[in-house]
Amino acid sequence: MKDTIISTFNHFKSNPTLVQSITNYVVMNNTANALLAVGASPIMAHAHPEMGDLSKIISSLVINIGTLDEYWVDSMLLAADCANENQKPWVLDPVGAGASAYRNEVLTQLLAKKPSIIRGNASEIMALASVNIQSRGVDSSNSSDEALQAGIELSKETGAVVCTSGAKDYIIKEGRVAVISNGHPMMAKVTGMGCTASAIVGAFAGASEDAFLATATAMAVMGVAGDIAAEQATGPGTLQLHFYDALYQLNEQELVKRLHIDQL
Repeated sequence: MKDTIISTFNHFKSNPTLVQSITNYVVMNNTANALLAVGASPIMAHAHPEMGDLSKIISSLVINIGTLDEYWVDSMLLAADCANENQKPWVLDPVGAGASAYRNEVLTQLLAKKPSIIRGNASEIMALASVNIQSRGVDSSNSSDEALQAGIELSKETGAVVCTSGAKDYIIKEGRVAVISNGHPMMAKVTGMGCTASAIVGAFAGASEDAFLATATAMAVMGVAGDIAAEQATGPGTLQLHFYDALYQLNEQELVKRLHIDQL
């Protein structure tokens, strides 16, 4: 599978994408900079009147529910409808799934809009599955290994590619499971790294007709860039600094050398 990851990476580099993000205001700057560093273009927009026009020109949409309010929820639902109408892939990041009844209600509405890709951490994927599928409850500190079955069930139920990120990243779709074992524990000490992963997934999804492969490639890029950054960092602050540089400088040779990917 490494060969197809590399070809998808190279195709993206030759076909940069425009990614609309309706995301939480904690990470807007982080994700916009990450998109620029990897070679995409960000547009951070949530005004209702421009959703239809923007959907015609973007390559993909990323919806991140980290900082919810009623206006933004309506923006998300409208943007998802527009993306579907214009046949643009869209990514759902279910930040804090299970934390409140309102958050779960919003996620149920968004799942009904049929996201192309769902990317979250283990606890979020397990919570999303438990709320929307007949399964057991969720622990707040699960590993991505523990969330594998929940991800498989969620993918079957929604038809979406499901990406569960953690020490290992699992990418799941219709019996296909890829496992990426890159990245560094220090990444968890930088706010918005998961949100950044969703943004990069959106960037690659906009350049590929295969959402599974696009997601795997994006997570490979994310993990390898994290590895490179961690080698140079002395703490979370310098990790973030070096992470953007690693995204910007990443090439085929470095990806081939460092990527650890398996299929189940």
